[in-house]
Amino acid sequence: MYSESDLQAAVDAKVLTPEAASAFRSHIASVRAAPGADEESFRLITGFNDIFVSIAAVILLVAVGWIGASIHPALGGAFVAASAWFLAEYFTRKRRMALPSIVLVLAFSGGVFATMVGFLVKHGESIFGRDVGETTGAILIGSMALVTAAATWLHWKRFMVPITVAAGTAALAATAVALVLAVAGVASPDGTLPMALVLIAGLGVFTLAMWWDRSDRVRQTRRSDVAFWLHLLAAPMIAHPVFHLLGVTDGSDIGSGAAVMVVGIYVVFGLIALAIDRRALLVSALAYVLFALTQLFREFGAVELNVAMTAFVIGSALLLLSAFWQNARAVVVGFLPDNLANQLPATTRTVSLQPAS
Repeated sequence: MYSESDLQAAVDAKVLTPEAASAFRSHIASVRAAPGADEESFRLITGFNDIFVSIAAVILLVAVGWIGASIHPALGGAFVAASAWFLAEYFTRKRRMALPSIVLVLAFSGGVFATMVGFLVKHGESIFGRDVGETTGAILIGSMALVTAAATWLHWKRFMVPITVAAGTAALAATAVALVLAVAGVASPDGTLPMALVLIAGLGVFTLAMWWDRSDRVRQTRRSDVAFWLHLLAAPMIAHPVFHLLGVTDGSDIGSGAAVMVVGIYVVFGLIALAIDRRALLVSALAYVLFALTQLFREFGAVELNVAMTAFVIGSALLLLSAFWQNARAVVVGFLPDNLANQLPATTRTVSLQPAS
């Protein structure tokens, strides 16, 4: 299976002409009855060898981390980060394997962060004392996240793995949240302040994702893959704080009014997802709307089958939306001003009554 990035690389290497690549894309779109941009494709697995190599890499990284930690807590993460970089030189830079590259960049970023955590575990008490205040702790977390972001940036410059940008952005977001909490002092007992900061950071990540998306509206280059992972990062950072502020995450039953509000917010998320042609928001908020609908069915007396009815309604709605995604998206984008619609991923704007097959 070949991704858009592979096709573009073939064009750049003059293996395929731009016309041949365009004809191939048009053929695939006609066979699937959907434009390539609407498929939201991203490269994850090129073959079972990706899974095989990923499993072997995880086993090796666990082993070297274990060995390093037995010598010094900081060396566990350092060994993992160094090994992940070394393996990426071959499996990412030479072989361009998708899933192993994702595993290795996550291992590298996690290893860098774990190195600093291990150092603090060993020497933190002697440096900062037994009682570390919340402000000092937040500054330490922010500093470690910033170092991780810098290391991730170096990894991106070397290997250009799309998920790397999301990993670095997550580290920068953690840095910003931690530093604001450090300046603000004590966080609110109910978690409102941290959640509000995460929401703001999520909106920032979403804006960055849209910037990457706007640079490749037909989704034929690596930039679209970068945008995909950024949207995947932004979605839970937006959805979870929103529903937390509504009290959905408290673990207790919510009233019918709040449940209706949750469903309404999910509909808004759906409209945004259609407009930007990204499904991450719908997936991230799915658990909350399932919970809200379950409460609504219970309120109306369907106690025994409330879970089954909720699953039936949501599952049917999502499958129907998937089948008519292009048509629904054309309608939504059609209501937007042209200057805004022209910034979004390409759409045929043709409304048909036939579902995509």
